[in-house]
Amino acid sequence: MLLNVTTTVAFISSDRLFPEKWLLLLMKYLPSPKKTFPALFNLFRQGFLPSDQVQIFGYARSALTDGGLRDRLRGYLKPAKTDPSKDPSSVVKAFLDLITYISGPYNTEEGYLKLEEAVARHEELTSGKKGETRRLFYLALPPSVYPVVSGMIKKCCMNQRGWTRVVIEKPFGKDIASSDKLSNQLGQLFSEEEIYRIDHYLGKEVVQNLLVMRFANRFFLPLWNRDNIDNVQIVFKEDFGTEGRGGYFDEYGIIRDIIQNHLSQVLCLVAMEKPVSLNPEDIRDEKVKVLKAIEPIKDDEVVLGQYDGYLDDPTVPKDSNTPTFATIVLRIHNERWDGVPFIMKAGKALDSRKAEIRVQFKDVPGDIYRCQKQGRNEFVMRLQPSEAMYMKLTVKQPGLEMSATQSELDLSYRQRYQDIVIPEAYERLLLDTIRGDQQHFVRRDELRAAWEIFTPLLHRIDRGEFKSVKYPEGSRGPPEADRLTEQVGYVRTHGYIWIPPSLQAGR
Repeated sequence: MLLNVTTTVAFISSDRLFPEKWLLLLMKYLPSPKKTFPALFNLFRQGFLPSDQVQIFGYARSALTDGGLRDRLRGYLKPAKTDPSKDPSSVVKAFLDLITYISGPYNTEEGYLKLEEAVARHEELTSGKKGETRRLFYLALPPSVYPVVSGMIKKCCMNQRGWTRVVIEKPFGKDIASSDKLSNQLGQLFSEEEIYRIDHYLGKEVVQNLLVMRFANRFFLPLWNRDNIDNVQIVFKEDFGTEGRGGYFDEYGIIRDIIQNHLSQVLCLVAMEKPVSLNPEDIRDEKVKVLKAIEPIKDDEVVLGQYDGYLDDPTVPKDSNTPTFATIVLRIHNERWDGVPFIMKAGKALDSRKAEIRVQFKDVPGDIYRCQKQGRNEFVMRLQPSEAMYMKLTVKQPGLEMSATQSELDLSYRQRYQDIVIPEAYERLLLDTIRGDQQHFVRRDELRAAWEIFTPLLHRIDRGEFKSVKYPEGSRGPPEADRLTEQVGYVRTHGYIWIPPSLQAGR
């Protein structure tokens, strides 16, 4: 078992987490209610959270009973069907029995003292009066209330018999000034070792495989540099628009929502040097070095877009310039990557849904087979959906003719690991939090370095100095974005589409 001392997990949430009318919306659009309770349930049923050592508290302003919260969560907990010896409903009930609800305001001591009393009572029952205990606070809240809630936790609910850890979700500010302000406020209350800034992209299976793939395989080591790689694309595409989140999204836009955090974190893992060890701080040190080596963004290497129909959302201002699409070229000024463009692309209402890393290699010198028309070699890491890593390469077309075609060496997770359930990102990250492993969480200086890159551009967009161009829903985005990627060196392969083996088998 992982735990041998009493662990308390407290979710301090906005009211929207609990009332049904908001629960249904947030289950569809926001990560915390949809992901965190199912993640805890999956950890519980796999034995990582023993029922005699864990208690989960929900805290918000809504008047709600323990049973009321459990009833609303029940439908989102899906027990595994692989173990016939266990009654699925009993596993769900055992987990829900661990959940207690406390109602109280955010900004006064009253509710937090009730929470402290309930937690302390449980700890005394399970660990005695002097036994070691653990407290994990997960803040599923708007960033504006982080300081006041954190202040109340510090004043009323700190653990005196073991560690206290606080998980906060993005957005971590809107620019470097607001991020610094938030970091300073939290830093006055908790040490950096107690703060876990969660970015669920760092918990994705293929993202976690990046360092193993890069540093544990000999044939990648001599290739992973500017001598062999022409460009790198890191792409996030959604085939739907804001769909009810327009008011929230318009405050941030696609750069703050996706590129500054998720895609920048992925870039660090693609570009970083080998750390001196697997110690989390050594790994995060190398990520910070990458961010600090990124040059200022050039105006002519940015394309912003806004899909037709975005302004029809009644919660979006009719004159909004907020981008729902962005292609930004980042350049890393160091020995390994000098001259290699890193193309960051993210957008909503596009032609497909996917997230991937695409490393495109340079053309073969002295190409006797005239293979350039087939496309360049590429190493692609598909983050979602259909997790995979595959190498696009040129091979002989079977038959009597000596003609070349493009194919792939393919590691598709669903096919290769059929008997292994790939954990959700939140499962892994919550478990890392309990273990005290901060490797996959964002450190304060790392956060600041990322904001330094994007804040000048964001301020210009906010002032209306950088305009978004329109693009049709269901398209690839603005044509200007494709022209930009071509200008910086990306060569698009025409006539080749990667099809996951699981879909090929169904043909």
